[in-house]
Amino acid sequence: MTMAAATVAEAIRGAALRLSATSDTARLDAEVLMAHALGVTRSQMLLGRMRDPEPQGFAVLVDRRALHEPVAYIRGVQEFFGLPFRVGPEVLIPRGDSEVLVETALTERPDARRVLDCGVGSGALLLAVLANLAQAEGIGIDRSAAALATARANAAALAVGGRARLLAADWHQPDWSAALGRFDLVLANPPYVEDDAALDASVRSYEPHGALFSGADGLDDYRVLVPQLPGLLAPGGLALVEIGHRQAQAVIAIGGAHGLHAHVRRDLGGRDRVVVFSMTNVQPA
Repeated sequence: MTMAAATVAEAIRGAALRLSATSDTARLDAEVLMAHALGVTRSQMLLGRMRDPEPQGFAVLVDRRALHEPVAYIRGVQEFFGLPFRVGPEVLIPRGDSEVLVETALTERPDARRVLDCGVGSGALLLAVLANLAQAEGIGIDRSAAALATARANAAALAVGGRARLLAADWHQPDWSAALGRFDLVLANPPYVEDDAALDASVRSYEPHGALFSGADGLDDYRVLVPQLPGLLAPGGLALVEIGHRQAQAVIAIGGAHGLHAHVRRDLGGRDRVVVFSMTNVQPA
């Protein structure tokens, strides 16, 4: 007697049970992966596909997640600021905490015309800003050719490629910004994790270390990049720099030593998330 194939609902329950050993969001992971296997949204699946037979390929996706591979890499896409971004192991996965940087840029400089993203990665910060500022043009720099390829694909998919230049550059190298000019907004989410920090296996084993780690105290890249910000800012310009939630005072001190004023924006969890630098003492909007 042939056993009936598992339904979508049954397969999700089984996958959630298996993933509970390695994920704090096992049920959600299982549902998202199932929707991906079906080629529908999670809402569409929950409302109308739960009695369908389990699709081929779902078990392989669950196997990958059981080995701690991030769901975003398995799916190849991550939503950020309401936009879909292609992602892979060549770039960090955009996180919701970083949306406060985009919100701050749009709130404090809605008139910005030139935007620079230092360490563009997937393009999430730069392209989200450009998608919401129709008058703005941007430059994104990265030292990774693979990351730049991903950012270019995302710029084209979001129809802002005509306003975004994506260039190979490294702020650790001399004269990297000599031909770039000055900007109304400078965005940066530099590496800020301590080298020996305890990280989830899905982060340490899969996301690019060069975009994560920055010395014993996580501040090495700030010590290089922040002193260069005055030379990148146009009059009235702002530099928005993402930080670890315990790093605000140290990063502000680095900027203060180079004539930069600062205030801090917090994320939805109430944690310090973005330092806003300017050459004048600008009060937050």
